[in-house]
Amino acid sequence: MATIFYGALISPTSLSTYDALPHALLSVSHDTGEIEWLDEDVPASTVQDALARHGLVSEVDLVELKPGEFIMPGFIDTHTHAPQVPNIGSGQQYELLDWLSEVTFPMEARFADVAFARRTYDSVVKRIIDYGTTTCCYYGTLHLEATKALAEIVNAHGQRAFVGKCNMDRNCPEYYVEPSPAASLSATRDLIAHIRALPSPAPTTLVHPILTPRFALSSTPALLAALGALAASDPALAIQTHLSENAAEVAATAALFPRAALPAPPHALPASAAAQGTYAGVYDAYGLLRANTVLAHAVHLAPAEVALLRARRAGVSHCPTSNFNLRSGCARVGALLDSGVKVGLGTDVSGGFSPSVLTAVQHASMCSKVVALQAPADDGGGGGFAGRQLPVATLLHLATLGGAQVCCLAERTGSLVPGKAFDALVVNVRTDAGNPAVWGVDLDEGLGASTGGGADSRVKTEKEQLEGLLERFLFCGDDRNIRRVYVQGRLVGGKEFKGPRGL
Repeated sequence: MATIFYGALISPTSLSTYDALPHALLSVSHDTGEIEWLDEDVPASTVQDALARHGLVSEVDLVELKPGEFIMPGFIDTHTHAPQVPNIGSGQQYELLDWLSEVTFPMEARFADVAFARRTYDSVVKRIIDYGTTTCCYYGTLHLEATKALAEIVNAHGQRAFVGKCNMDRNCPEYYVEPSPAASLSATRDLIAHIRALPSPAPTTLVHPILTPRFALSSTPALLAALGALAASDPALAIQTHLSENAAEVAATAALFPRAALPAPPHALPASAAAQGTYAGVYDAYGLLRANTVLAHAVHLAPAEVALLRARRAGVSHCPTSNFNLRSGCARVGALLDSGVKVGLGTDVSGGFSPSVLTAVQHASMCSKVVALQAPADDGGGGGFAGRQLPVATLLHLATLGGAQVCCLAERTGSLVPGKAFDALVVNVRTDAGNPAVWGVDLDEGLGASTGGGADSRVKTEKEQLEGLLERFLFCGDDRNIRRVYVQGRLVGGKEFKGPRGL
């Protein structure tokens, strides 16, 4: 059996292009949750014929989208802090290091209470799913049992995710620090085994462990070395940490990890030597930079660090909301993309004040415009993204397929093509969504506003109208516009979701 979706479909194809298909017919297997086939252009009058060609002649589970609705890949949030969600909207007067001590660490310390953690995390995961995030990279706290609870709750809700326990054994308050590298490593191993033993609610594993050294400043060399050894013994184990978020943090890291004190990187590359003594070079020295490493922020990178990330195939989580809110700076995403570095988007709650990837999309657009104003591209050059505002196609890519690439999941999710999981959103850009910020397509129809206007009196093509709906959603949409959220073919959230949730 399969569910067949008929209607408009959006799917990224590259950093510069995406498919906008007004009349797509797509089949999702009930058994696997994967996309079986996709017919890109099926006029309404020929739907039954198309179904018959696929051997579907009776008892078809057909979902027909309304005008003003479309299917798109689910969002991928490559960086967020689950225990910080209760702090959303607090502490914006601080920069990073003061914000950690005054706002963040006191809240995270409360998660020593596992009952408190379970109640909090259940609400956190629900709202993140309802905002359209089908895959999420979660930081927990340093507490083992609370982070086990986070993984269990994410798994029960049916979200695809990476869940990590923070490793942090110095430069933290006495009430919120691990006692030793050995204790940190032991708890990390316990968490990895626990997550890998969770029974998946889907036909494939959804929740994975991820090594999470909080950042270099909170980790002793002994802890980083132990984590590097663990990573080397387990190549499938993903890694996440922070990199070059704030200028003061970068300076403090350089002082704490002098170049002469760092070990030689395992499997050194030519790019490793050039980056020695840099922030990225610290992680490289301990074997923590590789293809499945997710590095949040990357605002203040030296050219040698960009080259090192490219050589190690590590990915960057661009967190523009947090970078603006904590006055950290503007990451030069265009230059990273031109250099071949993988980039996705992160909400970075609660430095970021919204759990919605849509907010990150909007701020990524603004960030690229600020960078372009400061250092505009040379129009005589050969194109590229550096020094230019990011177009809609690139923003869509960062929020979906780019995030999948950063998480090494691009073969599984991030776009809607046969063979991939149906991790998808049904989006409603109509007045009945109840979002006053979105001008509904039904209003356009009622007012006859489907033409170009002015001297351009032609009627827009259906493809052009669909592209316009995507742009409205990305820049004006919120959770009210997300009717349904699917992960691996299962309905797990959205405004129309009525099923049981969580544990």
